[in-house]
Amino acid sequence: QVLSLVIPTQLQRVTHQALHRLFHTRSCLFMVLHVALQAAVFGEYTWEVFVYCWELQFHLVLLLLPYLLLAGNLGCFLLCSRANPGTVTKSNAASLVKVYAYDGVLFQRGLVCPTCTVEKPARSKHCSVCRTCVHRFDHHCVWVNNCIGASNAAAFLLYLLSLTATAAAVAAVTAAFLIHVLLLSDIMHSTYLDAQGQEHPVEIPFLVQHLFLTFPRIVFMLGFVILLTLVLGGYCSFSLYLALTNQTTNEWCKSRRFGGSPHLPTQPQDRPLVYKNIYSKGIWRNLKEIFNPPTVLERKKK
Repeated sequence: QVLSLVIPTQLQRVTHQALHRLFHTRSCLFMVLHVALQAAVFGEYTWEVFVYCWELQFHLVLLLLPYLLLAGNLGCFLLCSRANPGTVTKSNAASLVKVYAYDGVLFQRGLVCPTCTVEKPARSKHCSVCRTCVHRFDHHCVWVNNCIGASNAAAFLLYLLSLTATAAAVAAVTAAFLIHVLLLSDIMHSTYLDAQGQEHPVEIPFLVQHLFLTFPRIVFMLGFVILLTLVLGGYCSFSLYLALTNQTTNEWCKSRRFGGSPHLPTQPQDRPLVYKNIYSKGIWRNLKEIFNPPTVLERKKK
């Protein structure tokens, strides 16, 4: 019994250490995986879908659209991974403190980062992976192996948008090719005999099975790209919501679990502490701030 209890404990400890090392250290593993997945998808798209569509006289612009989106996505990917996200240092901490006001709830004035030994500007956070404080910290993205902060938030948003559009374009062209094949074969108006010898009209499951047996790699790729488009589309919508409301992922997560936070010293003990986003200035100004981060604190006009 003792041995049966020790083995799961050791396995749990080893698993925890492996996951911590994987997600909490600077590593190019996910970047390599990211590029490998794109290479696999576009390799299959070029080798089969593009060639078949070219023979079927698809419009060239439609066939080249995924490549154009891929080029833009790779550019944004390089910007996100190589750019300085907005590191807070001893030389710029005093000026960054003046950029955003402290809301007194999520961000308190006068706090010093114990690791960087600098005063923490509002909306900043220390990243344990990069081992530095980041101004307007959003999150650490393992896929670009870099933090997302004030200086590269715009590139990250464009990266998400272009990645979603690229996956959607590949899925659309591939689906158009398969539908075109079905129309040319006229199989949609055919019938088949079941095990009892009864005749039935062709239905969608039969068509999917027929396509999978005829083009297995293309159908598998299409299913993967459609799933990827849905996942990326959901995350992209969430990121757009944060941008339009002038929130970061870090602030959104903190505000969700804020119910157990203590009262502020200046606030009466019998009044519950309520979080309010003081950084939102309207949709267009919020979006503008993503692409042109402020350098000084904007005072309210009286």
